[in-house]
Amino acid sequence: HQMKTRNRLQMRLLALSPTLLLILLVTLFCRIRVMVASTVCEHNGDSSNDQMSQCKMWNRRISKRQSMQYRIISAEACETMAKRIEEAHPDRFTFHPTKWSKFPDGTDNIEIGGFHPHNLLSGEHVLFLASFHNNDVTMSQFQVIIVLLQSFVESLTIVLPYYPVGTMERVTKEGTVATAATYAHMFGSLPSCGRPTRLMVYDIHTLQNRFYLHGNAVASLQTAIPLLKGKIKLSEIDAIAFPDDGAAKRFSVLFSDMDLEIIICGKTRGEGDTRHIVITDGNAEGKRIVIVDDLVQTGGTLYECGKVLKEAGALSVNAFVTHAVFPKESWKRFALGGDRACFDKFWVTNSIPTVTDYLPNDGIFEVLDLMETIINDLDHFSSI
Repeated sequence: HQMKTRNRLQMRLLALSPTLLLILLVTLFCRIRVMVASTVCEHNGDSSNDQMSQCKMWNRRISKRQSMQYRIISAEACETMAKRIEEAHPDRFTFHPTKWSKFPDGTDNIEIGGFHPHNLLSGEHVLFLASFHNNDVTMSQFQVIIVLLQSFVESLTIVLPYYPVGTMERVTKEGTVATAATYAHMFGSLPSCGRPTRLMVYDIHTLQNRFYLHGNAVASLQTAIPLLKGKIKLSEIDAIAFPDDGAAKRFSVLFSDMDLEIIICGKTRGEGDTRHIVITDGNAEGKRIVIVDDLVQTGGTLYECGKVLKEAGALSVNAFVTHAVFPKESWKRFALGGDRACFDKFWVTNSIPTVTDYLPNDGIFEVLDLMETIINDLDHFSSI
């Protein structure tokens, strides 16, 4: 009787086993889903908490940087900006005028501000506004920079918006001096104040120049393109043109957040050694265009590019360069009435005040101010 009972139970269990197995599997699956969901929620919560924590840390860091006080020493050409910075932010910046003079034999006779009757620069963060617009003033400023670094300053930041030797980073003929390399050696050989000297440069001609610096100087590469983007948003411009493929690769990514047509121009070889500007990519017809480049010298390439775009049906053509070099007052050809006055608007920055201070207010040229951009980049350590 017991054997029969045991056999019946075994048969019933065997009959129920598929159902029990299914129930067990469903229960296990539900528990796994709950565990996974809980883990995901915890992970998302941790991620969200991490992001919030990082945001708080960044805000505290920016708040600390924005409260840092600087002593300003300025090249003679940049004194106007130095005074404006002090007037706009008197709680953070103190400008100490420097006397830039010469002895009768032409050698420097410089008296740096902030040293008399007491040394107000030692132990302080120093901001040096530089302008290397010719060799004479460049050597004078290097001498001041060396003295500052030997004066027990806490840190030194050099703002050199225009790096004039950026186009001479390589040579094709033996014996030619690559001045970009020699300037980099001079910066790298500066004395140390305990931390690297920060060299802020705007839209340097070739990005690899930053790697020529070594030793006690570190390049901090910035861009003035946000100033142009602000102007574009207030205008009807709907296309960006670049005079060559190099400029397109360099700057096009900075406009990726704007719905703008990209047009690329380039040089083609004609008969003999002649070269002509042509549109290699994009359509200019019916567009309102701004040509973007880092600097302008005589402006021949910009002019040819603008002329080609107009011939291709552009409704208007404008130009933007960060650095208005314009040797021998070549800007006059682009001014109202000039033989190259093909641009409706020509935007430049005040990176070279010895030039931009004399540009005419004729409705074509407009100088964009770098001052607030410099202060913002000084605090954020942003770089391109």
